[in-house]
Amino acid sequence: MNSEEKTNQFQKQALTFIVMMGLVSLFSDMTYEGARSLVGPYLGLLGASAFVVGLVAGLGEFIGYGLRLLTGFVADKTRNYWLLTFLGYGLNLFAVPLLALTGRWELAAILIVTERMGKAIRKPARDAMVSYAARQIGTGYGFALEEFLDQIGAMLGPLFLALIVFLNKGLSTVDSYRRGFAFLLIPALIAMVILTMSRFRFPEPRNFEIKEMLAGGKFDRRFWLYLAGISFLAAGFADFPLLGFHFQKNLIFTGSTIPLLYTLAMGIDAVAALIFGKLFDRIGLKALMISTVVSSFFAPLVFLSSSIPWIIAGIILWGTGMGALESILKAVVANMIPAEKRATAYGIFNSIFGLAWFGGSALMGFLYERKIMIMVSFSVSAQIAAAIFFYSVYRFSRRSDSEPSSS
Repeated sequence: MNSEEKTNQFQKQALTFIVMMGLVSLFSDMTYEGARSLVGPYLGLLGASAFVVGLVAGLGEFIGYGLRLLTGFVADKTRNYWLLTFLGYGLNLFAVPLLALTGRWELAAILIVTERMGKAIRKPARDAMVSYAARQIGTGYGFALEEFLDQIGAMLGPLFLALIVFLNKGLSTVDSYRRGFAFLLIPALIAMVILTMSRFRFPEPRNFEIKEMLAGGKFDRRFWLYLAGISFLAAGFADFPLLGFHFQKNLIFTGSTIPLLYTLAMGIDAVAALIFGKLFDRIGLKALMISTVVSSFFAPLVFLSSSIPWIIAGIILWGTGMGALESILKAVVANMIPAEKRATAYGIFNSIFGLAWFGGSALMGFLYERKIMIMVSFSVSAQIAAAIFFYSVYRFSRRSDSEPSSS
């Protein structure tokens, strides 16, 4: 076997690993995204107040992002990427079907927070392993392919749960919800089986990037500029619940139409991830600048327009932005940070992104109640500011690449 054939074989193995991990994401998202579509109403049926529902959701997301600072550092320090991944998925997935056994909202709340904690434990280690393989086939395409499969699961999960609840409509609402949570054990088990197969087939994903593992490196100015950019991007990107609230409040879309719009957005997300992932591998950071500027127009279309076609166009732009967020953002880190520090970098990246998203969502909710135009202006301005930071990273990278290395 000549060197070219060995390279092709190595790339095929990397692609196989990414597809297997993408299938883990698909069935995992079926599990917890399916549950997330009903945990709010379920807590309410168990006696929780609206304040408690909001508090549980917010606390879960805060822990789910903040804890990644620690778990990313631990992953790089111990090199136990698979151990953290299995531990995280175990908590992340099996907390969901256990909701079927709860009779008090307090117990359900603990399981909801535990599910988010599990994601925090496995996310940096998992992203680092995927990045090693993605470097062999193109970081943009590698993360985009994984996101594509992930979003298929995010679309199927709520539909699967809705089907189970519908087929058990003879039961009380609480019992039909419990039956739905119980059936989510099926995709959870499938995800763990595929994860186990991946572990035995690829025990050392770091070997996909062995040369990079030997290289040193620090978090340079590019990384901190990039973090500033993703902070503005996350803060200015409205979460879908705010879009749904706006549609319901103004009777633009109501009832079952809103989940269908979310399904549309997730479908656009999946396709956009592939498109922009491929584009990133061709033109680099310019793809992120383009997606950021283009998606920034979703806010005026969604919140200021009364025309259904324009609002749909805004939702499409929102889905496009989400696809770019989930693929390109992680790909940039993979290209920027040496492999032995990458889980730590993903921990920092995810924590800052999550906190900025949380703070921006709260601020936009506050501004929405005061004046929608101000909220829209903030959203657009924050995303344009993000694009400017990404341009600074691009210029800094070009300048660094053009400088002669010292001997």
